[in-house]
Amino acid sequence: MNDASGAQTFASPLKPVDLRTIASERESLAGWLDHHRAELLQKLDGLTEEQAARRVVPSLTTLHGLVRHLTKVESVWFVNVIEESEEPAPFGWPKRKDGDFLLDDGATLTEDVARYLAACERSRRIFAGVSLDDVRTHHRFGALDVRFVMMHMIREYARHNGHADVIRELVDGSTSS
Repeated sequence: MNDASGAQTFASPLKPVDLRTIASERESLAGWLDHHRAELLQKLDGLTEEQAARRVVPSLTTLHGLVRHLTKVESVWFVNVIEESEEPAPFGWPKRKDGDFLLDDGATLTEDVARYLAACERSRRIFAGVSLDDVRTHHRFGALDVRFVMMHMIREYARHNGHADVIRELVDGSTSS
């Protein structure tokens, strides 16, 4: 899609998730997380690369940066915590503080969205192979179960989708997504 100036604009590849009002705990947690994943990308609909990278608050937070940040968060919680892999998280974390928000590696929004979608798909596969009652260890929280990870992820997305609402409004005045 192109905007009025002819610049390429973003179109979310994810469609809104229909949340089931009656479902098992596992289905509910997975559904709410997928709902928030789709909502994040919908907040970028119609924006140019420049708009998605525009800093409109004093912090480094941008809409593009939020996509990268949540890619990292997916990796840390699903790959490192649930899967117990030593695989390094994206964007140099934890050694490179705010590497996800710096946007200085030349990656385009399209490339980072593809990376994000792959991270979400990997997280879904990891979640499919565990029980909600499986216990893992986190450096800050100590022992926790997979249920806690899912609740934490839903909280993380809800929080950052709220940030995305404010940033989007400051970028182009849009208040709906």
